[in-house]
Amino acid sequence: MKLLIITQKVDKNDPILGFFHAWLNEFAKNLESIIVICLYKGEVNLPNNVKVLPLGKENGVSRIKYIFNFYKYIWNERKNYDKVFVHMNPIYVILGGFAWSFLGKRIALWYTHKNVDLKLKLAEKICHVIFTASKESFRLKTTKLKIMGHGIDTDVFHQKDISNKDQYSIVSVGRISQAKNQDLMIEALGHLKENNIQLILVGDAITKEDFIYKDDLKKRIEKLGLINRVSWIGSVNNRDVIRYYQNANLFINLSNTGSLDKAILEAMSCGLQVLTSNEAFKNILDQVSVVDNNVRNIAEKIVFFSKKPISRNYRDYIIEKHQLKNLIMNIVKVLE
Repeated sequence: MKLLIITQKVDKNDPILGFFHAWLNEFAKNLESIIVICLYKGEVNLPNNVKVLPLGKENGVSRIKYIFNFYKYIWNERKNYDKVFVHMNPIYVILGGFAWSFLGKRIALWYTHKNVDLKLKLAEKICHVIFTASKESFRLKTTKLKIMGHGIDTDVFHQKDISNKDQYSIVSVGRISQAKNQDLMIEALGHLKENNIQLILVGDAITKEDFIYKDDLKKRIEKLGLINRVSWIGSVNNRDVIRYYQNANLFINLSNTGSLDKAILEAMSCGLQVLTSNEAFKNILDQVSVVDNNVRNIAEKIVFFSKKPISRNYRDYIIEKHQLKNLIMNIVKVLE
């Protein structure tokens, strides 16, 4: 099979979307050839059967030029692909749907987000199949839906023994944003008398609102006297974030997206214990690992984990349900 893939960015160093580079490598193992159209192309290291065509964001071209390039590529390459796989951007299904239908190309969409807008509703009508990670990850009712699990590279995200580490560290990986509730993590840390517990924040602000929120977090840290107990790491590319998982004792995620957060699954693959308020994990994790967004309850759970770490290891669950190579093979089978 020859596949056309549409995605936002192909850059193995990107802290947010760098994971998709591994997806492309895995797709390449299962397909004759791949054409990738992306908005932005950064550093890549892909097999010879993968061709990447950027729309030009890295060169600062206009939006009109993006659209022109998009239509040029899907038409010029029409004999080099049989099926279409759109990753996370329903707008491309809408833009290319008529042309692909005219050319007789089957269209698939991968979408994992609770947001349901007009673009998604239109894309659902056009595409032939929709892939998502879990039932909570796609909120629009459709008969086209295939629940596939996430794609975690378990060869990269593996565990490391840190049992001899003196300081107890908690790591949180993700964008610095009100939606991620890092303020609750900091407030919970302020309730703890145990001075050997450290919070490590991996990720950075993106939007203007995020940077305002980040400034507020820094003020809270100073007010609570936690400057020496909270570490700001900033953005880290996907292949390097592994060492922050491996060197921590506990992973914390307090976002309320309601969908399977990939960072939590990566932490589980590294053998980390998890504390989350995400409702999608209520039927996956032990009860002690799920918490509401009450600061005192969060603080109590942190103390519990620091004094009585549970032996449950979730890595086997990730290998069974969310391993990257299995995900890609299953997607290819459906497309065939």
